Amino acid sequence: MDQNKYSKIAALSTVIANMIGVGVFSSLGFQVIPFESGGIPDGFSILLIWLFGGLIALCGAFTYAEVATTLKRSGGEYIYLSKLYHPSIGFASGWISLVVGFAGAIASAGLAIGKYSAPALGIDVSKGIAILGFDLSYQKIIAISIILFLSLVHLNGAKTGGYVQNILTAFKIGLILIFCFAPFFVSSYIAPDTAIFTPSDTSLSIVLSASFASALVWVMYAYSGWNAVVYIADNVENPVKTIPFVLIGGTLIVTFLYVVLNASFMSVASFDEMAGQEDIGNIVALKLFGLQFGAIFSGVFSFALLSTMSAMIIAGPRVSEQIGSDFSLFKLISVKSKGGTPVYAILLQAIISIVLVLFSTFQDLIQTLGITLSFFSLLTVIGVFIIRKKYTADEIPVKTWGYPITPIIFILATLWMIISFAMMDPLKIWYSVFTILPGILIYFVVQKNNK
Repeated sequence: MDQNKYSKIAALSTVIANMIGVGVFSSLGFQVIPFESGGIPDGFSILLIWLFGGLIALCGAFTYAEVATTLKRSGGEYIYLSKLYHPSIGFASGWISLVVGFAGAIASAGLAIGKYSAPALGIDVSKGIAILGFDLSYQKIIAISIILFLSLVHLNGAKTGGYVQNILTAFKIGLILIFCFAPFFVSSYIAPDTAIFTPSDTSLSIVLSASFASALVWVMYAYSGWNAVVYIADNVENPVKTIPFVLIGGTLIVTFLYVVLNASFMSVASFDEMAGQEDIGNIVALKLFGLQFGAIFSGVFSFALLSTMSAMIIAGPRVSEQIGSDFSLFKLISVKSKGGTPVYAILLQAIISIVLVLFSTFQDLIQTLGITLSFFSLLTVIGVFIIRKKYTADEIPVKTWGYPITPIIFILATLWMIISFAMMDPLKIWYSVFTILPGILIYFVVQKNNK
């Protein structure tokens, strides 16, 4: 076994950890709000949207298995879009991964940890102290501290990082299983007005509405990370076998957990209790286990979210590393440690994540991330049709299962989500556009002087 490569289990745990994070523990709070406010307050519709999100991610996973094993390099969309379309498009996706995709996800996970840890620490996370002229809440102080700690862990090398990742992911899956089945054993805490999961009179109209498509932004953010293994393709053992296994297996496992977990949450807490709340796990834990044990579980939730942040710190710097390898101006961020990790890329990502913690809100981060990341995933999935024209059958080691139906499902569903969200909240779309454009402009500036 190569000590500088991630095993199949470590790669699988990285994908699962990337997926299971802030999204599933916060999205429900924005789905149960009133329909006129963009919510889908119907138990059947909510479970259906989580199942639908898993289907979309699975169609994407089938397609990415072909793209990743054919193009054979770490870096994810940065590499794929550069080869399939134009280097400027690939660079723009790499830029997004650097400044928003992974750094934003790390920042949102840090803010969630800060919020979840409040009951366990017995503090009001909205309060804080002034540091260097900044009025920092305890929530942001906790987030920044965790980002720094985990970045230092992964600077020690792939072997250490993979070992820590396996432990954190196993812990998180164990916690989720507890919450999936706890309502069956702690029935005295179940609310009398919780969701009904059979179709209601309004279910069909909700499912066909723009609100349903818009709510997919939250769901697809929760599923984002199903493609995490492609960012470390060069760093996994036996990529042709490992990548499809991890992409498809990880997505199936997480889809099952998400549907069961959301059903569990809605069986315990009422829509009114969860509406607009970010820390659904805390609300459910306090109802299930009471104040004392609920506070303990809040601390456990915080620890479980470390797995998500750790996985992002593994995958994100690999994109920056590839940019550094391709452009002399950014050569420094491609430098690796003896343990096989890109040192300066990890440090750069940590700095950007901390800046986002300081100046962004949780909800803005999630919605902007959901739309922007979906756009580049969409381009990558469309790229499978280009691969079929550019490469011979012998050059494609893994074929897309269900081609061309599965990529078409992903493309249509993603377009439906983006267009519906743009109609409901056009300002967030412009945020995404103005985040992508600098990446394209920077490419043409640095490309002229590249050696």
